Amino acid sequence: MTELILIRHGETDWNRELRFQGQVDVPLNPLGHEQARRVGQRLAAETVHHLYCSDLLRTQQTAGPAAKQLALCSVTDAALREQNFGVVDGMRVDDIKRQHPEAWARWLQFREDYAMPEGESPLEFHARVMQAVYRLAAAHPQQTLAVVTHGGVLDMIYRTARRLGLNGPRQSQIPNAGLSRVRVQGEAIEILSWADTQHLADLPAQPVYDQARLASAESSPSAA
Repeated sequence: MTELILIRHGETDWNRELRFQGQVDVPLNPLGHEQARRVGQRLAAETVHHLYCSDLLRTQQTAGPAAKQLALCSVTDAALREQNFGVVDGMRVDDIKRQHPEAWARWLQFREDYAMPEGESPLEFHARVMQAVYRLAAAHPQQTLAVVTHGGVLDMIYRTARRLGLNGPRQSQIPNAGLSRVRVQGEAIEILSWADTQHLADLPAQPVYDQARLASAESSPSAA
């Protein structure tokens, strides 16, 4: 059994703009750095044996204060990267709808086997993420790991734990710099807590990327 403290990276300017960040190497904005500082303070009271993060800058910057508080080195792992959205990485929704209308329409169906052009499908993404999760858990039995990663990665873990499948929009809250705790035993994942933001309570409200609402708005007559 291994316990994972899962942390989504702090806020970036692209989060504010609701862009598809994907695997573009975007830094934290000032609020994101403050969120990261608070994550570090929050984890200071925890017993954490190892600290991992994806190799993208926004997760490394988020992990930095925690590494100092815990006196640990943060180990980067490319398998913990966000989903690759291919040609639309870095684009705003309105630009995607204008430049890639067919791809956008298909993406809104949220099918597990569909990938944006040159990107990764949910099936491919899920396989990559869960292989990394199981690998880390197997390497550190009876220990607690802090893992700083991305919203899509957390979605894959949540779906696996809840046995939700990969079709359809997200069904969980995944706030920037939120903490979620899971227990991994073999291929079984138990959620202990999810989307804890106590340490962020007095900070400005976060932008919310609601896939279900987005799909509903696109399909309604008023959205035409």
